[in-house]
Amino acid sequence: MFRKILIANRGEIACRVVRTARRMGIATVAVHSDADRDALHVGMADEAVRIGPAEAAKSYLNIPAIVAAARASGAEAVHPGYGFLSENPDFVEAVEAAGLVFIGPSANAIRAMGLKDAAKALMEKAGVPVVPGYHGERQDDAFLGGEADAIGYPVLIKARAGGGGKGMRRVDRPADFAAALESARREAESAFGDGRVLVEKYMAKPRHIEVQVFGDGHGNVVHLFERDCSLQRRHQKVIEEAPAPGMTAEMRAAMGAAAVRAAAAIGYSGAGTVEFIADVSEGLRQDRFYFMEMNTRLQVEHPVTEAITGLDLVEWQLRVAAGEPLPKRQEELAIDGWAFEARLYAENPARDFLPATGRLSVFDLPDGVRIDSGVRAGDTITPYYDPMIAKVITHGRSRADALAKLEGALERCRVGGLTTNAGFLARLCRLPAFAAGDVDTGLIGRAGEGLLADPGPSEEAFALAALSALGFLDAPAGPDPWDRLRGFRLWGEAAKTVFLDHAGAEHALRVTVPGGERFRIEHDGIATEMRLQPADGRSVRMDVDGHALAASVHRDGAAITVFFGGHSHAFAITGEAGHHGEAAAGGDRLSAPMPGLVRIVKAEPGARVAKGEALVTMEAMKMELVLAAPRDGVVAAVPVAVGDQVAEGALLLSLEPEEAV
Repeated sequence: MFRKILIANRGEIACRVVRTARRMGIATVAVHSDADRDALHVGMADEAVRIGPAEAAKSYLNIPAIVAAARASGAEAVHPGYGFLSENPDFVEAVEAAGLVFIGPSANAIRAMGLKDAAKALMEKAGVPVVPGYHGERQDDAFLGGEADAIGYPVLIKARAGGGGKGMRRVDRPADFAAALESARREAESAFGDGRVLVEKYMAKPRHIEVQVFGDGHGNVVHLFERDCSLQRRHQKVIEEAPAPGMTAEMRAAMGAAAVRAAAAIGYSGAGTVEFIADVSEGLRQDRFYFMEMNTRLQVEHPVTEAITGLDLVEWQLRVAAGEPLPKRQEELAIDGWAFEARLYAENPARDFLPATGRLSVFDLPDGVRIDSGVRAGDTITPYYDPMIAKVITHGRSRADALAKLEGALERCRVGGLTTNAGFLARLCRLPAFAAGDVDTGLIGRAGEGLLADPGPSEEAFALAALSALGFLDAPAGPDPWDRLRGFRLWGEAAKTVFLDHAGAEHALRVTVPGGERFRIEHDGIATEMRLQPADGRSVRMDVDGHALAASVHRDGAAITVFFGGHSHAFAITGEAGHHGEAAAGGDRLSAPMPGLVRIVKAEPGARVAKGEALVTMEAMKMELVLAAPRDGVVAAVPVAVGDQVAEGALLLSLEPEEAV
């Protein structure tokens, strides 16, 4: 077994590998960019080496720097994690040329599965069913458009390299094909350095079911059962589970055998995942599942497989890479219970899942479930890397048991300082179709806007924010009983008005203190009577109309986050009314919703534009953001150009005032 390994990754997966290596007595070396100098994975590892500036292309994708760090540290092997260089055959060859072991498959195996078109041709030869479509080399627009016509709409344009939904576009009409093809190619080129695509039939009710496989250097290949990853948004996984709901023993055997054939066909060694798409318009059927691609690495969702098998897949990776045979044979593997994994992201579901950046002023995740994370309170989520901040994993005797645990855990997540998808994930758990196991990749889209929008703060949440702003939730300064008197006055009641911002709107709240831990908060003509029980400055218990309620409130300067009723609400103390007047007049400006790179500018001063017309395309956190005209008008100024790196809120384009048009 290895004495020391280098982990060529960051964040959650780097921390995950460190934990297993430490348990096995293996020393670890972390690598980090300038942005990650103080990151959790750096502190957890035995050693750490700087490999470059914040940009991934100059650090976590810098092959010479990573190989040099491994050699200088005395590491014997390199674990790639997932993402970044994990499926780059050139990296594998560079690691091996340096006399080190790559903890993963061979460069040839990665190349065989790295391009979707070539992989599908190989799978057809191995007897693995593939999705109907065009997987060839020709890439001219007219030819691909003709292939789409022949396949029949709707079709799916997919980057032939990479994954994660990048370079993927659904097209419903021939008239939309050219624009979708251009966008998919551009995103694929940016994400993978390869703009070539394939075109496939889009299935009306598809399920994404994948099979975990493992091979070793002794000719053994097994599967560790399936995971259902159908709950997706923008072709990216949101909640995964194992096993797949509705799976029969016969279909599990058929899919498992197909996955093993796929891995054996390329002499696979290490952890891999064979992804299938199943047409479930008539239910799960053995003749309706098709090979999509193979991920030649450990998957983000591997913990659900670990939960139902009781195995440590990272340990298996290390043992296989060290030359050992697989720890178990197929007949020794079994499923125990059910597991779910929810991906907790810094993003705003109500704004089309726009990634969020900022400092984690609060990061308090629930006990009693597995949490895989690479951050802690005080860390900053930057625009340089993927915005996933944690994975919440639950395991139960049944699907209903595991799902109830997941919903409860998500409702207890306390993350402040930026927007997360925790509430969205909890609402997903309550969807009747999902709870019943009737899942497919279009479920989130069909659920509608109600699933995406967080409910606004209740009056109790507003009241707690106002009390926090006035310092009434602070823990007593000392044992003196006078310290507990809130707003005490000898004659009459104390009253004060506080102004709070929530979601860009200003709210005035008048707080009256009758005394004895009693408060009256008036907001928009509604009065809330509240009695507080002793507080510790964070946890709050209150009595409202005879109901005892619990909440958690965190204040960080002028920012206040209230966690109440399974939801989180962010407020800011504004100090005085009217500060939104200028912003409210702003239908003339197009601003950057987050830091990013300007990719396309389709307007110039003097041009007339229509409301909703795409004017600027940005790239941020590995995805494209298309920004449209806020109204009809004439462009006044375009202060940015293609290639500019802009900050959040930066002016991208302005229109002439309406009266001037």
